[in-house]
Amino acid sequence: MMVFRDAGSRTVDRYLMNYEGHVIAVRQHPAVLLLPVAAAFLTLVLCTAVNAITGFVWIWFVWIAALGYLLWKVFAWSIQFFLVTEHRLMMITGVLNRQVAMMPLAKVTDIRFDRSVLGRTLGYGEFLIESAGQNQGFDHVTFMPYPEQLYLEVSSLVFGARDAAPD
Repeated sequence: MMVFRDAGSRTVDRYLMNYEGHVIAVRQHPAVLLLPVAAAFLTLVLCTAVNAITGFVWIWFVWIAALGYLLWKVFAWSIQFFLVTEHRLMMITGVLNRQVAMMPLAKVTDIRFDRSVLGRTLGYGEFLIESAGQNQGFDHVTFMPYPEQLYLEVSSLVFGARDAAPD
């Protein structure tokens, strides 16, 4: 079994029980930052044009706000993880308020894997997770890097042990 580790493994270790070791811990694909980067770039272009045409220098505060938004999104991306252990799936999110959404592996009934054209081009995909019983902590994970490998690994963790167990 392949073990995925990310630079933030110390960050995710605090959410593990003492008997579990993380098997897969990844950040979302950097493509999740495309919209904030595009917004900052377009704001820069617009602020440059407005400043050149009108001479209104206060317009640069709009660009500073857009740049602050981009930096916030980059920081949020850097501390957000999708984590799979031998016992559960977790999504760790949040900058000021940390949220940990969790689903026991035993509750997972189906995993669907989707990739858009842009996702195939840039190398990311989305997992849709169905569970038995009531609504769980999360049901989809977007912008997953190297999605084929992750899908196979998560599927083998979720369904491999179940299929190997005697009836």
